[in-house]
Order: sequence, then C-alpha cells, then structure tokens
Amino acid sequence: MHVLKTRSLRSRLFVILALLIAAAVASGALMVGLFQQSTLARIGQAEALLGRSCDAIVDAYRFYASDWPGPRVGLDVAPLRRDLNAVVQTALRNRAGVEGGIWQREAGSQAYAFPTYEGSGPKTDVPEAEVPRIKAINEAAASEDRPQSIRLNAGSQTLLLSACPLPGPIQGLTAWSMTRVHAFAGRSYFQLMAGVAVLLGSVLAAGALSIRLAMTWSRHVMRIEKALNAHDIADLPVLPPTNERELDRIVVALNEAGQRLAVARERAADLSRQVASGERLAAIGRVTAGLAHEIRNPIAAMRLKVETAIADGSAREAKILPFVLEQVARLDSVLRRLLNSTERIEVCPAEISVQPFLESCAVPYAELAKSKSVEIVFFTPLKAARFDPDQMRQALDNLILNAMQAAPLNSRVAASARRENDNLVFSVSDQGQGPPENISEQLFEPFVTGRPDGTGLGLSIVREVAQSHGGTVRFASTGYVTTFEIVIPWQQS
Repeated sequence: MHVLKTRSLRSRLFVILALLIAAAVASGALMVGLFQQSTLARIGQAEALLGRSCDAIVDAYRFYASDWPGPRVGLDVAPLRRDLNAVVQTALRNRAGVEGGIWQREAGSQAYAFPTYEGSGPKTDVPEAEVPRIKAINEAAASEDRPQSIRLNAGSQTLLLSACPLPGPIQGLTAWSMTRVHAFAGRSYFQLMAGVAVLLGSVLAAGALSIRLAMTWSRHVMRIEKALNAHDIADLPVLPPTNERELDRIVVALNEAGQRLAVARERAADLSRQVASGERLAAIGRVTAGLAHEIRNPIAAMRLKVETAIADGSAREAKILPFVLEQVARLDSVLRRLLNSTERIEVCPAEISVQPFLESCAVPYAELAKSKSVEIVFFTPLKAARFDPDQMRQALDNLILNAMQAAPLNSRVAASARRENDNLVFSVSDQGQGPPENISEQLFEPFVTGRPDGTGLGLSIVREVAQSHGGTVRFASTGYVTTFEIVIPWQQS
C-alpha cells in the first residue's frame, strides 16, 4: 500500500524561517555592498576635495608671492614661516577634515595648518607617523613638476595625500594636503548598522514566533489527540477551545460531529430496540402453534387422569393428584419462560465482584448437582466487572441448568469469566454430548430444543440478555466438552 508522505506544521515553519534567514542574509550582503560603494564615493569626494585644497594653497601662495623677489636670507626665518602658515591657514579654513602645508625639498616642512581640527586647541605639528609619506609625495611632485596623489588603505580608514608644485621665487617648494576617510564612521555606517540590527531583530523575532507557534500547535494537537484516544470512537468527548482560531474551527467541527454521532447512536439504539421488539413479536407468532401443542398435551393428560379417577372412585385420588400437580407445574414453567422471552430487557450495569457472583449462581443447583454427583466449579482472574447482575444471573441460570441436565453422572460443570481483548466473556461448559447438529443453526431461537421435556426458551433468553448488553452468544462443542459463551463489551470502571 502506498503511503503518502506528509509534512508537519513545524517543518513548514522551519522552512519559512530558513527562507527568511536567507532573505535577511541577502539583504545584509546588499546593504554591505551599498555601504562599500558609499565608502568609495566618499573617498572619491575626499580626493576631489584634496585636489581643490592643493589648488587653494597654490592660489593663496601666488597671491602672497606676487611682486616678491624672495627671501633675502635662508628659509629658516620666523616671519617667513609665520606668513607661510597664514597662507596655508587661509587656504584650508573651509576644508573640513583637511590638513596641509608647504614643503621644500632640501629644508623639509616650511608651514603646516589644520584649521578644522576638532581638538581642544590648534594643531601646529605635522603628524610624525605620516612624515615619510608626506616627504615622498612632495619630492615626487617637485621632481616631476606636476600634482601627485596617493591612497593608503589602513583597515578602518583610508589615508589620502595630495601634493602640487608651488611656482614662485623659492625653488623646490610644494604644497600638500591630507585627509582621512573613516570607513566605520559617519551617517552611512550608522545606517548600515541600523539596517543590520533591524534585519537581525526581525529574524530573531520571526524565529521566536515560529518556535512558539510550532510548540503551541503541537501542544494543542497532542491534547486533542490524547482526549480522543482516551474515549471510545462511538463516544467522542467535548474538546475545550485552544484560543487558536484555525485550530478552534477543527475543535468546533469535532464537537459538532460528536453531538451528531451521539444523536445518531441514540437513534440507532431506538431502531435496534424497535427491531428487537419486532423480532420478539414475530417469534411469538412462530411459537404460538408450538405453545398450543405444549399446553394441550398436559391438559389432555390431566383430563384423562381425572376422568379415570371419577370412573374408578376415590381410591386412586392419592396417586393421581401428584401427577396432576406435576403437569400444572410444567404448564407454569412454560408460560413463565414465554413471558420472560417477550418482556423488554432494561440493562442497569453496576460494578460487580465477579467471583462471589459466579458462586451465587450455583446455589439453586446444589441439590441437583449432589443427586447426579456433578461437581460445579467456578474460576475467574477478574476481581470486578460492569454488567447488569439480575439479567446476567438469569442468563447464567439457564446455561447452568442446561449444563446440569446435559452433564453425565460423576462429571463436572465449569463456569468462568475473563476479559478477552475489549470484551467480557462468561463461559459455561459441561461434559455432555451437546445439542443435536440438526438444530445448531436455530439453537437460540424460541422453542428450539433437543430434549423431549425442554421448552426451548432458555437459550433465547440468554441471547436476549447478551444483545441487551450490546454483545452476542457463541457455542462450541469439541470432543466431550460443550461450551456456551456470553460475549459483551468491556465497560471501564
């Protein structure tokens, strides 16, 4: 048989969560790529700013050196350095984050300024760590007589340097500017961090909600499954709501189905009772002829005896009257069994101790057992069971009486009770020959009997009791043992 593979809600939620994580990773990679592009754009803007800054120093120096023949003494003159510092300060005053100066090939740094420095005081010294790079780029600009620029990546920041020749009365003079672009700072970096935080928070929230939803649904489904398994399929329980809208729709549908099933079961029980009543009425019609025959024979015998007694006188009355009483008792027994077979059986189950119940069923037959030297034994592994004690006693009385009548001398009649799967089984067996084969199929019909003195109503009453409990009767004859069993559904205590 082909078995369809199904996936649980939990696995599907985990698949959705995995797709969400993949989408978040892709979005994060896209954001990082955009951030890197933004960093490259900022570096390009910084390089353009350095170029303009270097040009601004050239323009300011050109204005300062116009109509100036140059210094009369060496470059190491305080007033000249002060003037050159002012030139650089003026050129860079509106260049945020840009520092620069003037460099002479032989004498080194001649001026330095960082007007937009955000420290506590003005910065007047060239950065020691960058002096070799500053020297190299200025010498390159002086030797090649054209602007030079370099870019140095240092992990979290990029260092940009630019240098250009300064035309004028002083030979080998160059202007330089420098700035740093911080990769992990600024608005774009904080936007990246905010975006990553939102993605991470969304994934974590989605994961937590998915796990909670899966656990909640699993718990509710297990509770519903446990409630259904604890009851018989014919008696569905009323399931409590789960506060999950979709799941509650199933719960409501199951509760409504249980109510409809209960109504249908009651209707079926009514129909079953009606059918049983009809069958009993039909059986009455079938046995009317037999009943008339059974009653006519004793009446005829009594009439004959009474007529004989009248003809012969009163001397024989003492012998005739016991026979008359015996025939009357036989008529009473026939009529009583007939009435029992036509009455409607109402079952009132109760918790009964099985062993004492079985032993009590043997009391009426103690004298009969003694007269036939028949041993009546009872055994059961059960302590208690639920059934109607009065109805079951009537059924067992008929089975035990039949067994006692069929049992040979010095034999045994056994009665037992056991649980067989989900059924309670009462069993009565004897060592007699069993009923004739020609009546085995109609054995439980009214007035079907294999004994000349039998009425044929006992086993029909047994069947009625079993059916009223929702069960059946079965018969087996193997070798020298005949067994009748009443099988009814096991009822929980």
